Amino acid sequence: QVQLVESGGGLVQAGGSLRLSCAVSGRTSSSYAMGWFRQAPGKEREFVAAINWSGDSTYYGDSVKGRFTISRDNAKNTVYLQMNSLKPADTAVYYCAADRIWRRALSLSSGDYDYWGQGTQVTVSS
Repeated sequence: QVQLVESGGGLVQAGGSLRLSCAVSGRTSSSYAMGWFRQAPGKEREFVAAINWSGDSTYYGDSVKGRFTISRDNAKNTVYLQMNSLKPADTAVYYCAADRIWRRALSLSSGDYDYWGQGTQVTVSS
């Protein structure tokens, strides 16, 4: 079983920064691709970013490209999401997810991710 625990959310002013962390535990978890998704009230869950198991391949949603950076430290079993230049539109619950299936390309689909954290709230004030 794989468990994911997010942290680092909070309230920040527009233009500010936050770094989210996702602590991953469980067997072979360091071999999984990892993703971040977010969901705002009344909206569907949205892909934010993904990273492969080695950390040398990443992919970002169009709305965060150039502002957010995903990274991982397999020695610490932790995945990060550095969020800069935050906007009120970034307000959402952010979820970390793990994809246990090896794929040729990183998946943007929430349905492909097998394990999920409980989420952490990010609120950006204007």
